[in-house]
Amino acid sequence: MGRNSYRNIEEALALEARLKKREAFKQAEAEAAAVAAGKKPGSKGPKPAKANTGGAGEVRIIGGQWRRTRLAVAQRPGLRPTPDRVRETLFNWLGQDLGGWRCIDAFAGTGALGFEAASRGATQVRMVEQDAALAQQLERLGQQLKAEGVHVQRGDGVAALAQSAPGHWHVVFIDPPFAAEALFGLAMKAAAQAVADDGFIYLEAPKAWTEDELAALGLHLHRYLKAGAVHAHLLQKLPG
Repeated sequence: MGRNSYRNIEEALALEARLKKREAFKQAEAEAAAVAAGKKPGSKGPKPAKANTGGAGEVRIIGGQWRRTRLAVAQRPGLRPTPDRVRETLFNWLGQDLGGWRCIDAFAGTGALGFEAASRGATQVRMVEQDAALAQQLERLGQQLKAEGVHVQRGDGVAALAQSAPGHWHVVFIDPPFAAEALFGLAMKAAAQAVADDGFIYLEAPKAWTEDELAALGLHLHRYLKAGAVHAHLLQKLPG
């Protein structure tokens, strides 16, 4: 074996040693991070999410004229489309035909609730969304579906409810990010004024609201469902 061959072997072994050292260092760093996070060293963490093209997901319309239509939606931190099971139950509660109804989705996000209502015949659906990119996407989806009764409004959902004529809406959808705790009380107070006497407020929250909390707003619980971390309430005004 020639001198060059020995040199090549030595270089290869040295490179392999450096790579092993680097991997050992990375492993030590990972275990240190796991300990800091309260995990046992060597425990398996969650599998990394599969990369998606453009950061997009999708929601599926369950009923009505656009039944089974899948709509591409952007993914944002805190964005939480209402699960299919919950949406199906909600519209079973409301009824399959929303013909002539006026609905407002005060925290539209993906538009799942608003488009579902429009698919089932709602005459007027206002989707209010603070995020500019999401609002633009809602506009595009509305055009894609040729949803003439859907109007997208970029802005604050609480303000949109507060500026609504008293008793104007047949259904008010309230589904803020769960981390935005301050929005729930403000939105509920505004919704109680904006909903029709025989209308409904749908509230999706990280906790169940008590009868006392609802009664203070002049509301009562009509239907309730818990699905995972989601507490789904269908509310109406107290009689009289």
